[in-house]
Amino acid sequence: MTRKAANAGLMALLLSTALGGWIDQPARAATSPAAAADGSTGAESGQGHSANHSAEIHPELWPAVAWPRVIDEAGEARVQALLGRMGLACKVGQILQGDIGTVTPQDVRTYHLGSVLNGGNSGPGGDDLAGPAQWLALADAYYEASITPSADCPPIPVMWGTDAVHGHSNIVGATLFPHNVGLGAARDPDLIERIGAATAAEIRVTGQEWTFAPTVTVPQDYRWGRAYEGYSSDPALVASYVGRMVRGLQGPPSTAPILAGPHVIASTKHFLADGGTHDGIDQGDARIGETELRLIHGAPYLPAIENGVATVMTSFSSWQGVKIAGHRGLVTDLLKGRMNFGGLVVTDWNAHGQVAGCSNASCPTTVNAGLDMLMAPDSWKLLYTSLLGQVRDGTIPMARLDDAVARVLRVKQRLGLFDAGKPSTRLLAGRYELLGSAEHRAIAREAVRKSLVLLKNDGVLPLRPTARILVAGDGADDIARQAGGWTLSWQGTGLTNAQFPGATSLWGGIAAAVRSGGGVAELVPDGQFKTRPDAAVVVFGEAPYAEFQGDLASLQLKPELRGPLATMRRLRAQGIPVVAVMLTGRPLFVNPELNAANAFVTAWLPGSEGGGVADLLFARNGLDFRGRLPMVWPAEARPGARPLFPFGYGLSLADGPQGWTVLPEDSGVAEEGSAGVYLAKGQPTAAWSLEVDRAGGGESLRVTTVPALALGGKVQIAAVDHLVQEGARQFRLRANPSGTTIRLTTTSPIDIRRQSNGELMLLATLRIDSPPSGPVSLTQGCGDRCAATIPLPELKSLPAGAWTVLGVPLKCFARAGADMGRITSPWALTTRGSMTFSLAQVSLGTLADRVVACPR
Repeated sequence: MTRKAANAGLMALLLSTALGGWIDQPARAATSPAAAADGSTGAESGQGHSANHSAEIHPELWPAVAWPRVIDEAGEARVQALLGRMGLACKVGQILQGDIGTVTPQDVRTYHLGSVLNGGNSGPGGDDLAGPAQWLALADAYYEASITPSADCPPIPVMWGTDAVHGHSNIVGATLFPHNVGLGAARDPDLIERIGAATAAEIRVTGQEWTFAPTVTVPQDYRWGRAYEGYSSDPALVASYVGRMVRGLQGPPSTAPILAGPHVIASTKHFLADGGTHDGIDQGDARIGETELRLIHGAPYLPAIENGVATVMTSFSSWQGVKIAGHRGLVTDLLKGRMNFGGLVVTDWNAHGQVAGCSNASCPTTVNAGLDMLMAPDSWKLLYTSLLGQVRDGTIPMARLDDAVARVLRVKQRLGLFDAGKPSTRLLAGRYELLGSAEHRAIAREAVRKSLVLLKNDGVLPLRPTARILVAGDGADDIARQAGGWTLSWQGTGLTNAQFPGATSLWGGIAAAVRSGGGVAELVPDGQFKTRPDAAVVVFGEAPYAEFQGDLASLQLKPELRGPLATMRRLRAQGIPVVAVMLTGRPLFVNPELNAANAFVTAWLPGSEGGGVADLLFARNGLDFRGRLPMVWPAEARPGARPLFPFGYGLSLADGPQGWTVLPEDSGVAEEGSAGVYLAKGQPTAAWSLEVDRAGGGESLRVTTVPALALGGKVQIAAVDHLVQEGARQFRLRANPSGTTIRLTTTSPIDIRRQSNGELMLLATLRIDSPPSGPVSLTQGCGDRCAATIPLPELKSLPAGAWTVLGVPLKCFARAGADMGRITSPWALTTRGSMTFSLAQVSLGTLADRVVACPR
């Protein structure tokens, strides 16, 4: 089916089903029960907070949605009775959600926090690889703390939210389902509901009640680093899944307690148009009209609300330049008013701090816009103080606070949280055998099979299990790579197969299939075989990433990930049939790989059950490919390139051998450097300079060639090897009372506020050749206006002569006063003493051998 035909079908669906009536309906006055309930005046209820009239919303043009009855009269009476007994401090605490890395059980008790969450890199006791029993024990500790009564706060159990976005993916041993992009290719709503139910059951094992899923974004530009979290670029396909996933997670909407069954509460995200940002930039701006906002990005919220989704998470991003988390028209007038959403609305991670006029420590605008809970992972204590003052002085009306608190309490009442007891006593709690159970893994393996899309087959598939099969490629035996981001850690990096007990890599699945068929399988990542195989399977593709770390300038693999192409070409030149299997979160320009292979399979990010790929490569039990592209596949890497394969394309084995016309191998774009890398192989990357300066100004040398001398011979610079010949620069510093600075600098300031909020670090791959004789500090500069300096005592204890990745959290510099929106020097090391060190790379990232502690 062509994209044009798909879009025509979509519009027909939109206009003939529950989505109908969005266009050409008579204008009428919007009714907004939510606005009336929060004590706001009519003048406040529109888009009055913004001078940008293009960001005004017209709720009367949107559909009114039927919110199901999920709280009975007795439940609502209980909510109101609790609200009447709560003092101001208790109410403010209930609308805050802190990360478990910064919240102790005592904090929950003292500040009456309504919720906690575990971020992508958070775990019990600071260990994100902690065992399931530790997660459950911490859930009990938070619960016990939350129900301790006080004079102005009745016992109100805390809720724990987690990013279980493709299974209970923070937990070692849990079932990992394919990421949403793969599920979109499966075209199976029944499967989606079963995945939701299995995920909910595994979450309940470790004591959490809330998942920040499903992601119902409709990606329109696959350069976006979160595109794989969306089912499809087609809103009708996304909408067909949403209700089923919500029901799988929460159960059918009713007034019965959710926790009485094997369920959790869900959160559709990210409201609204996160997948429509300009140029696919994460946390960016959707520069689209209201009609497109409604028809494309609003469509999935209808089935979500109709099926009673308990929470909605707002986006980091903006619409027409106005941050969603501060957009009253979208949150209160539209979502809560016109669309009748009766649950609670929560922000994303410190997203309130990005709203105009706000900071992480203070943002009354967000609450007044209609947000009911602020996800403030490390800023909750500062917000607690500012919110108290803002309610007392009337900046936030008490009626608005009461409305927010009531919505939090209703969700807790709907859960049955007040009567459920501590997490370890609830249904399924401590049933650790359910994590990665055979039943759940079978569902995941089925999902893998149904999601695979066959793009090319000249007849080499299916493979014979009796044959000698060579398995090559850098992704063949890497479970973390096939699982992608949001897997045990935020980025899904730095993991080994040992951390995935019970999981199967693609190599493991192929080897098992061949062994059972009587053939021989051999794993040789570079394809340099000793015994000639009958066929080869080469696994390649993207490395794990999450959020803005995955943003691309063009739709192509990074250069360091293209090595398997040479392996394919070499094998083909030797007359060996090649099956290419691509691991990816999005469609990319891969014409050279398509040309080099006899068959090409898009496996997306299949998760823990690699055996599902082997099932189709060998057509086990007569299985066949059925996956269909959930978006257009591009013929070039440039944005807006013509389609190579249309939406809905996918071959099956039953189609038989297909002819092939060799594709042009010009990507249509120039190669680009990696974002967030300032120095690589000892040399500054484009737009950056490496300098040696006298601290405080004066003499300076820009390092362009080596060897070199600076500061009158007090600094000697030479080339040394690291990974490659001369892949680093060595700096030999003599004591200098004036101080010596080794600095990376640019004339074009960079904005790394997202990265700072996202818990990234400034990483330096270095080697201490002789230890420093005096104190060493590291500075981030922001032009002449500001700089932030932190001490580096850790350098003295690094092992001499060994390469180490030293990480400094960006938030250390932000707290020390750096303007993270205009950094001109991300790395400047200064000392007055002597030392010798070698420097290979400076970049942003999440993995370090040693992490510097932020000064207190």
